[in-house]
Parts: sequence; structure tokens; C-alpha cells
Amino acid sequence: MSIAENISNVLKFIPKDVKLIAVSKTKTVEEMKEAYDVGIRDFGENKVQEIQNKYSDFPSDVRWHLIGHLQRNKVKYIVDKVHLIHSLDSIDLLNEIEKQYGRKNAEAHVLIEINIGKEESKTGIFVEQLDNLINAVENCNNIKVQGLMTVIPKGTPEENRKYFKEMKTIFENLSNRQFKNIKMKYLSMGMTADYKIAIEEGSNMVRIGTGIFGPRNYNNK
Repeated sequence: MSIAENISNVLKFIPKDVKLIAVSKTKTVEEMKEAYDVGIRDFGENKVQEIQNKYSDFPSDVRWHLIGHLQRNKVKYIVDKVHLIHSLDSIDLLNEIEKQYGRKNAEAHVLIEINIGKEESKTGIFVEQLDNLINAVENCNNIKVQGLMTVIPKGTPEENRKYFKEMKTIFENLSNRQFKNIKMKYLSMGMTADYKIAIEEGSNMVRIGTGIFGPRNYNNK
């Protein structure tokens, strides 16, 4: 099926109040424009370099999402380009975002990434570290936390549901508290293989790549 047909099929399962991020990492500008032409405006990239390479090929109504791990030395390159950083995962990164955005008097919108499965191979903070990060966010001037993000461990639908439920509980608990610079607007969880379950368990932002563009091509530069 074409990219347009894939998007049409995916949208059948996504309620109006759930935001779709088309994960375009390794995909060409031409492929992305097929998605743009049928209404996609939110694109997710793993690497700062890919956003830099593709940024000027699209109109200003495209919203770029940095969904991969963000290295501190790359923050300065995305200040005026990224709509939402999904991967705030340390106080050190928080401080660098605050510094670089402060230099341009800009405001960074970010999600706190939680490593809900405590996998060594994944980035994100553990739940036990959340309060420390929140305290640091409240001392910032140029950062607004918009919610939470997670990449769950691979597993059965039942295991997936368990992790999604845990994330929703954390999200709701934070929603019931008052913070400076923090609001729980987005719960970003669910990808091609599990987004339907994620939505059932409360996700309002899903990140779909292969379900839209097909298998990734890591030979693309």
C-alpha cells in the first residue's frame, strides 16, 4: 500500500483527541512529502542531524518532534527548529536545554522520558528519579514540561498493557498536583506494534513509523 493508504488505515484507529506523530527517521524528503500531502504535519525524528537536513524542505506549518536521545552537545542546533522534545532524561540535559534556549530567549517544550521497564538498553529516567527532575524543572526559566513519554519493553499484549497502565497512573498522579513549569498535557506512548493498546490505556500521542512509511532504510543519508 502507498504511504497515503497507510495513513488512512492508521487514522481509522486513532481518536480525534489523540495526536499522531509520523516517525520519519531514515525516510526521504520525498516520502515525507507524500505524508504531508495528505495532511500530516507532525514528524518525529531520532537524530538532530536529520532534522537539520530536512528542515528547510518543508513549510513552516510542519511541527518537528525530537523523539530520540538528545545529546547535550546537539541542543544548540534545535533551539529554533523543534516543536517538542520527547526525551528529557536527565538533570544534565535539562540544564543544557535551559542554557541554550535561554541564550536565544526561547521556550523549550519537552516531555519527560520515563524508562518504565528499567531496561539498560534504553534511555529515560526511572520513576524513582522523577521527583528530583521535577524539582529541577521548577527552577528553570526557559523550559515547559508538557507531559511524559515512554518506550516500553517488547512483550506480549498483556505485558504491554501493564506498562501502559503504569505510565497512565504516573501521568494522572502528576496531573493532580500543582507545579511550576509543568503540566500534564501529553502522554506519548505507543508505536506501530502497540499503539492501539496504548490508546486504550490512555495515550493521547502515538509515534508511528513503519505503520506509515514501511520498513526503515538505514542506508538513507
